[in-house]
Amino acid sequence: MNDDGIRQQIELLKIEHRDLDDAIAALQASPVADQLQIARMKRKKLAIKDRISILEDQLIPDIIA
Repeated sequence: MNDDGIRQQIELLKIEHRDLDDAIAALQASPVADQLQIARMKRKKLAIKDRISILEDQLIPDIIA
């Protein structure tokens, strides 16, 4: 995958991450919040953040000092 493809995938993942953040906030504001669903969404959000970090690392060239 080239750099442009990686950047595009990062942007899509960041959008999904923000959407999950908004959905989690909405569920937590609900008086009858489903804690199991919130926990699953938080795990998915963390996995997306990890994937973003991995992709961003691919964009940075390895520099041997």
